[in-house]
Amino acid sequence: MKIIKYLLRLIFTSISILRIGSYKTIPKVNFYSRFTKNTHLGNNTNFNGMIIKGNGNVEIGDNFHSGENCKIINSFHKYDDGDSIPYDSIIKINKNILIKQNVWLGDNVIILGGVEIEEGAIIQAGAVVVQNVPKYAIVGGNPAKIFKYRNIDHYEKLKSLNKII
Repeated sequence: MKIIKYLLRLIFTSISILRIGSYKTIPKVNFYSRFTKNTHLGNNTNFNGMIIKGNGNVEIGDNFHSGENCKIINSFHKYDDGDSIPYDSIIKINKNILIKQNVWLGDNVIILGGVEIEEGAIIQAGAVVVQNVPKYAIVGGNPAKIFKYRNIDHYEKLKSLNKII
């Protein structure tokens, strides 16, 4: 079973790096994921099923981990002043997304364009992120709201000891 998992990771990673715009180190892609050329990754990024859609830039920092079935959507149809209803047929609005270091996404998270997720944030499974997430925040729900913060002293201690997976 370990050999099969290893081979699948090798296949998923090989396919993914052909589509990613840039990366500092080769990401670990454990399940089917889809990226765009506007995706830029830091060191030690880990994906367990990520779909990135749209033409906006997506920057993901070091030590990122995602759960299964996560989506990042950064292009939207224009609906005000468009040429048709319910939305414009041609023009799309692209919004960039920035995810800083040491961010962890649970399963089935959706992140919409124009969002910045600060260092050390945790996004609870099933959350829909539509606004910026502050440093060390733990958010969940739809739309995602802050319900707690990490133990900052403990986080900083682990970070200083380089206890990063």
